[in-house]
Amino acid sequence: MKDHVRAHWSGAILVCGKCSKKLDGGFGDKGRTSLAKALKREPGFGKGRKAGIGVVETKCVGICPKRGVVVVDTRTPDRWRIVAEGADVALLGDELHSSGR
Repeated sequence: MKDHVRAHWSGAILVCGKCSKKLDGGFGDKGRTSLAKALKREPGFGKGRKAGIGVVETKCVGICPKRGVVVVDTRTPDRWRIVAEGADVALLGDELHSSGR
């Protein structure tokens, strides 16, 4: 049995699942998509091991902003983001791509 599996991730984006659940979607064209699902659809992001940057929905991270979702980029763990409901996911994806470099 293998003791490891290679992944192409250069980092991971951790999205608070409790914040997402409170918003009941809040992102995408019609505002019905969760932030994690919307980010996974952006170029360079995904959930599989072949994605450039992995997106993982976690349990509560303890911040609980009103009408927002907490996002942690593992490449910059000292700076947690609060993404407002309805924010432009494409713009967020570009910011996350550039912040890790």
